[in-house]
Amino acid sequence: MRHAHGGGLSQVYRDVTLVTALDPDTSERVDETAWTGFATSSSTQPSLMAGMLEDLAVLDGHRVLEVGTGTGYNTALLCARLGDRRVYSVDIDPALVGAARTRLARLGHAPSLVAGDGQDGHPSGGPFDRIIATCSVPRIPAAWIAQTRPGGLIVADLDCGVEGGLVRLTVEPDGTARGHFTRTAGRFMPARTSATSYPSTERAPYAPETLTRPTAVGAAQIRSEYGFRLLLALSLTDAELVYHLDDSGAMSLQLQTPDGSWARSPLADATDRPATVTYGGTAELWQRVEETWTWWTGQDRPDQTRYGVTREPDGRMYAWHAPTGRHWQLRA
Repeated sequence: MRHAHGGGLSQVYRDVTLVTALDPDTSERVDETAWTGFATSSSTQPSLMAGMLEDLAVLDGHRVLEVGTGTGYNTALLCARLGDRRVYSVDIDPALVGAARTRLARLGHAPSLVAGDGQDGHPSGGPFDRIIATCSVPRIPAAWIAQTRPGGLIVADLDCGVEGGLVRLTVEPDGTARGHFTRTAGRFMPARTSATSYPSTERAPYAPETLTRPTAVGAAQIRSEYGFRLLLALSLTDAELVYHLDDSGAMSLQLQTPDGSWARSPLADATDRPATVTYGGTAELWQRVEETWTWWTGQDRPDQTRYGVTREPDGRMYAWHAPTGRHWQLRA
């Protein structure tokens, strides 16, 4: 991830995501104004923040918990709308919280900011009318449900593996949270359990190459169709999607599973002949991609808003498609 300094307000007001912090163990200076490394915090694309705040639908008098303080940009917007006393924000990194507190104070804002694991909610325990998370989580934490009033909303980025997206869930009196993926689309960095914890990259050795064959669905369709990638995530909960660069410099999309099986399709397949897939391990992996493509196209290519999400009081989560009612159990 590249991180550039400088630019002042002209950078802040661009409709792009700005990386604001890098892991010191992986960062390296490129030149006088830029570094490379593993990104640990960012200032989110302004249009994405605006869309999420619209989905949050705050009203006068609401108490809101923000998970992922970051620079404090979104916190300031919430303060301007609701007043400081009704805005609470938590971030895993104490340094980020301290810097955000200073920036907000310069603007005349003093919301409740704390350093801690946002997946545990806020130390005050709520209750909150709204929770908004600007980090991705593989499951909606129990603490968020417990700290949201019945009828309250949670807006967060749900990481389903291959793909994910923003969900808007209503918390019911019995602790069920039910909603759907939103039309606002965007992804966030994964939630961390400490200021120095980062996603693991360990995986089983790749299976040896087995076969290359034509396929009805290749990398081009996967990369261009967000609704299909999301469905792949719901259907293949143990898989991940990565870019693969071979020795010649050719780029492919690669689907892989924890047992070492993989299947990849070149991004540069010619348009005048069928796409191809090369795989190692089980042949079933790409067959499931093709079966999912057949179902998705047969349902008139539903976008993300056609998929609902439910979290049961016992923590089980599943997604479902309207109007067919087809269900997919989400990963544990």
